[in-house]
Amino acid sequence: MKALLSGIHIGLLTASASRKGGGVFEALVQQAQMIRAHGGRVSIFALADEHSVQDAARFAPSPVYPMPVTGPAQIGFAPGMVPALLVADLDLLHLHGIWMYPSRAGTVWAQHTGRPYVVSPHGMLDPWITARGKAKKAIARIGYERANWRAATAMHALTQREAREIRAESGRRDSVIIPNAGPPAGAPRKGPGSPHFVYLGRIHSKKNIGALVKAWSAQTGLIGHAGARLTIAGWGDDADVGRLRSQLAGAPASIQFVGPIFGAEKAALIRDARFFVLPSHSEGLPMAVLEAWSAGTPALMTAECNLPAGFASGAAIDCGSSSQSIAGALTKALAMPEPDWLAMSAAALNLAATVFSADTVALHWAEAYRGFDRRQGKELSA
Repeated sequence: MKALLSGIHIGLLTASASRKGGGVFEALVQQAQMIRAHGGRVSIFALADEHSVQDAARFAPSPVYPMPVTGPAQIGFAPGMVPALLVADLDLLHLHGIWMYPSRAGTVWAQHTGRPYVVSPHGMLDPWITARGKAKKAIARIGYERANWRAATAMHALTQREAREIRAESGRRDSVIIPNAGPPAGAPRKGPGSPHFVYLGRIHSKKNIGALVKAWSAQTGLIGHAGARLTIAGWGDDADVGRLRSQLAGAPASIQFVGPIFGAEKAALIRDARFFVLPSHSEGLPMAVLEAWSAGTPALMTAECNLPAGFASGAAIDCGSSSQSIAGALTKALAMPEPDWLAMSAAALNLAATVFSADTVALHWAEAYRGFDRRQGKELSA
């Protein structure tokens, strides 16, 4: 692989460089790997949280700098962040996620250095997101976020849809569109296995897990089918997890909530699933679905997951977001003949090996980072 980023030092800036960051964290791990694959040097800057030290190993050998937070956690003010960014002598800074203090820190760095600065909202300008917490987001826009969008050399969108959302919010028409990269494609599956459906991700209202539980509970065919089960795995705020537990109190025994899982346990759960289920109201580009496809596990998901290639290729079924439509998709999936399922599994693996492969996405990013620099009329150090 040509080392397009040889000798270049890129900073990745985010609110959480740990499992607490969910899909953005997984995308960040992939980003660091892709930069190193093209010869670049990477440093990660994030707000400190309870998992920062433990999860720093996911970025090895790149250093991680977790910054202590002062004041409300929702804002994430970290007075040491800007000095740390400036001392690092970065050639380029890439912000992942918005609406918190790292946006302000990135803006200050860009204004001070005049070097390329890239902003990836990761779906955080989706109307479903911006319609919630309107007062806080209005303050953030006025206080620092609009300045952040103006300071960026480029905005990055995961999809065409997100590019339109960025344009509507920021007025920027120049978004670079590059998808997330998934894990390497695994070996072909020999069969669908047991009728096991899996949801894995953040426990949050936007994920629409309540409708999934209601759909499963309402379908006697699912409950009575030999071995049919639904596993819900994930993490979230205490209030969101508490609501889920309340919903499950009267649910069938075939639904199990196992809490957060990671590493080998997570990979085994995904590969054991016949279908991965994500009935979400809002996503950027969900890493969990890419992880499922890399294991040859087809998906039941909504159009809001922003992965139309899944529907077009046959790697996914549109389950809609209502409990009725989800129930219909679950029933259809359960009744699917083995040859049809194997075709879906093969389509999922093909997407993981082509469109969403790390090699493909890494090349797009290496060329893009160079392009961001040319927009500013200077050359990255090498």
